[in-house]
Amino acid sequence: MLDQVDKIQPQAADVRQRPQPEEGPLSILFEDECVVVLDKPPGVVVHPTYKNTSGTLLNALLWRYRDRAGVQPGILTRLDKDTSGVVVVALTPSLHAAMQRDMTASRVRKEYLAVVSGVPDPPMGRISLPLGRSSEDRRIVVVREDGARCETDYEVLERMAGPGASISMVRCTLLTGRTHQIRVHLAHRGWPIVGDRVYGLPSAMIARQALHAWRVAFPHPLTREPLVVTSTLPADIQALMADTDGRISGRSAAITASTTPNVTTIVAPVGKSSTSDR
Repeated sequence: MLDQVDKIQPQAADVRQRPQPEEGPLSILFEDECVVVLDKPPGVVVHPTYKNTSGTLLNALLWRYRDRAGVQPGILTRLDKDTSGVVVVALTPSLHAAMQRDMTASRVRKEYLAVVSGVPDPPMGRISLPLGRSSEDRRIVVVREDGARCETDYEVLERMAGPGASISMVRCTLLTGRTHQIRVHLAHRGWPIVGDRVYGLPSAMIARQALHAWRVAFPHPLTREPLVVTSTLPADIQALMADTDGRISGRSAAITASTTPNVTTIVAPVGKSSTSDR
């Protein structure tokens, strides 16, 4: 009898832990037989967790490819629940492994747009700060001497006078990829992302952190052709940078105009650049 219980319990646990196909909306920027690139809205979880066991992007992907033999979606660029933008997914384990190798070899470049409190000075630079989990709360990432090496390049695109303080739109490029890297790096330098309830302060101007995975460049895992995929800047972040007439000017306007949805561009070889993260 004990032998029967031992055999049954692991099977039941496996069923509970395995993500299940669920019909759900997907905004697809690019798709072929090897890879799919999604445009994730804020508020959506990428992968099931113990708190969010369903309703994720992965559940919807499993539903979309439920009738395709051999397809096992593997997410390469996870984002936080309240971060919007590009998510890259390989459609088989072997393709996922190949794209992971490209990430390790710095052949994948991922750029984010963030609206921060204050005006970064200097307006362009590199933040090099080691990061690790907080010893008091493992959900939080902090700067610590024994942490992993982390580097983020940033550039101020636009600054505006907000209610009571200035805000700036900043483009960030990851040179390493760690959980919450951009959020922690900017906050530690004194420029927290607007609306970031964990590493900054909540904002009346936006209901989530103003962080968007704007553009990803990578070599196609099969053909090796370089791809660049861009996601439209969401309306809630655009509204932060609009003037009193609702218009966006300067370099922010150029960024907004260039983010046409569902655009995939073939460009010169990506070469060595930066890895990708959430």
